Amino acid sequence: MWVLLIMLSMVFVQFFSRNRSDEMQINYTSFRLHLANDNVREVIISDKTIVGKFVNGVTVRSGPGQEAPENTFKVNIPFEDPDLIHELEQRNVEITARPMTTNWLGHLLSWFPYIFFIAFFIFIFRQMQGGQKGIFSFGKSKAKMLDGDRPKVKFSDVAGVEEAKRDLQEIVDFLKEPDKFTRFGARLPKGALLLGPPGTGKTLLARAVAGEADVPFFSMSGSDFVEMFVGVGASRVRDLFEQGKKNAPCIIFI
Repeated sequence: MWVLLIMLSMVFVQFFSRNRSDEMQINYTSFRLHLANDNVREVIISDKTIVGKFVNGVTVRSGPGQEAPENTFKVNIPFEDPDLIHELEQRNVEITARPMTTNWLGHLLSWFPYIFFIAFFIFIFRQMQGGQKGIFSFGKSKAKMLDGDRPKVKFSDVAGVEEAKRDLQEIVDFLKEPDKFTRFGARLPKGALLLGPPGTGKTLLARAVAGEADVPFFSMSGSDFVEMFVGVGASRVRDLFEQGKKNAPCIIFI
């Protein structure tokens, strides 16, 4: 966004600098006529541009019924004219030559479309990352971890699903005292499927399991695994479970 604003500002500066000219623009034919009539006092030659002063000002119409004298002019040289310098010297015109200056702003503006598209794609990638830091974390999961810094949810905070709480109590007991189960060859269930329409307490119940077992809680929406780029969803799944392994034991709620 900042790149776009800077480039737009440069475009405006370039536009107004080109249009803010105090010299009257004339064509090359008019310049040669003024020179032939000895009406050119001095010229400044720079590359293919000549800026000069008239001996006698030229009256131009500046508005309806308004006329104003112009003493300076500007003309673009359309081709190499080897006789021009000789003719200027013959007519005693004061000649000043200026070295050709590099138009850095023009060169930079020529790169504007490329910079704009690069900035646009970076902006799109950042938006699709959902605030992740850096473009290289595009495949990172967007899971939110709730740890001990936030108030814990307990089974006592969940009402109306007593049967579900009884079933999930086994998972809580296993997370609290795994040795009591593993010495008999029991294994922790890989997961639990909570069914129900939105607003029936599935997320609250999953947080209550994490709160009762006093373990970290990861929450992520299933839509975050779906992206327009191939492989991004799978990468986020892998990253989510890598985070879960680093914080094991924990609860991952999708």
